[in-house]
Amino acid sequence: MKILLLGKNGQVGWELQRSLAPLGELLALDSRSADYCGDLADLEGLAGTLARYAPDVVVNAAAYTAVDKAESEPLLAQRVNAEALRVMAEFAVRSDALLVHYSTDYVFPGHGQTPWREVDDVAPLNVYGQSKLAGEQAIQATGCQHLIFRTSWVYAARGSNFARTMLRLAKERDALGVIDDQFGAPTGAELIADVTAHAILATRRDPALVGLYHLAAGGETSWCGYARFVLEQAAAAGVELKVTAEAVNALDTDAYPLPAKRPANSRLNTEKLQKAFSLNLPDWQLGVARMLKEIIEKQ
Repeated sequence: MKILLLGKNGQVGWELQRSLAPLGELLALDSRSADYCGDLADLEGLAGTLARYAPDVVVNAAAYTAVDKAESEPLLAQRVNAEALRVMAEFAVRSDALLVHYSTDYVFPGHGQTPWREVDDVAPLNVYGQSKLAGEQAIQATGCQHLIFRTSWVYAARGSNFARTMLRLAKERDALGVIDDQFGAPTGAELIADVTAHAILATRRDPALVGLYHLAAGGETSWCGYARFVLEQAAAAGVELKVTAEAVNALDTDAYPLPAKRPANSRLNTEKLQKAFSLNLPDWQLGVARMLKEIIEKQ
């Protein structure tokens, strides 16, 4: 099985290099790759890469993810997050290949408290969410074999992330306030990558499994709850902090006005995924604690 991975140096892409390697011949690209074009903004170059490498599976972990900047760059966001997906999907149709893609809870309007199901109505609140929804629709419109995984609050030990930022600020500042009216489940890139590899193998055996799924860790929290958990774990590991978990102030979203509106409800119902692929998705605290251990040990 030949696999093409796009976005190899992102949080999820980095972990996918590990999880996909045992499945077959893997070509992993980023936007700067030389021999093949991995730049999703270059639609002709992308089409050339697909034709030349002729993969059996295309895994797209690349995206335009600058949520606020997308408000002023809608055409670029649309090109990378939607038009490039049309190119991939059309290749998948011609070649009978499987296309794997990652979307987001931002396709939903973000109201209420009930976890979103795959069949719920979509209504993005910002340009980024609109472009990601357009990407989903571009894939589905072709009728190609596909796995679309909507996920949320993605993190990894590698690179910058919310936990690292909270640790740094708690060491530097005398006070810390974090949003407490947005809810979701922090989801590790490792978990996403491992589920992806499992799902690809299962889908190759049973093509009826193709479709749209929600993929997120179990449980839920707010950004403030997430921050407090991070600081609790850090303090237990002996990290010296100026701000304790109990001292983190809970703030409303209005306290941090941003160009792009964020959903208050990022909860995702993962029952369909767990049933289809016989999976048990761990609670978010398990993955975050593991990630924090790795970060703290390297400091």
